[in-house]
Amino acid sequence: MKRLLLLCLIPTLSAQASGFDATEMVAAHNQWRAKVGTPPLTYSPELAASSQRWADHLKTENQCRMKHSQPDGKYGENLYWASAIRWSDGKHEVQQVSPRKVVDDWGSEVKDYDYTRNTCANGKMCGHYTQVIWHSTKSVGCAFAVCEESNDQVWVCQYQTPGNWVGEKPY
Repeated sequence: MKRLLLLCLIPTLSAQASGFDATEMVAAHNQWRAKVGTPPLTYSPELAASSQRWADHLKTENQCRMKHSQPDGKYGENLYWASAIRWSDGKHEVQQVSPRKVVDDWGSEVKDYDYTRNTCANGKMCGHYTQVIWHSTKSVGCAFAVCEESNDQVWVCQYQTPGNWVGEKPY
């Protein structure tokens, strides 16, 4: 089977700085899943650690620019990017982004998903949404990193088992 990987750029703090709450992250995923009747996810410390390693890699090697890791079918992955707040005096600061905001942005792609045809609207993305609600996905782990110079941030969630298999519906 071929696996479809989708990437999204969403303009909008490090897990430590924002009070990152894994419970909130899982709950937000599970609210979207409940809407379509897929089973709730559990939190995976292993996936969270892997997500943190990738977020840290994107911070140190890619200036917080998004790039998918190479999961090779081992896990699914959603990425989210948030810019710094830039003021007219040239100052910039880290934007406050909650786990719920991240997941709700992915979930909002539902408006561009046609279940009957199992496709996204022309020119739109919906693969983040379908990964969030994918029926056979059981667990999730997430993390993020902030680039100090730019104050941009990148979020990573990894999913086991992966979703977005071409030709399969998410539920």
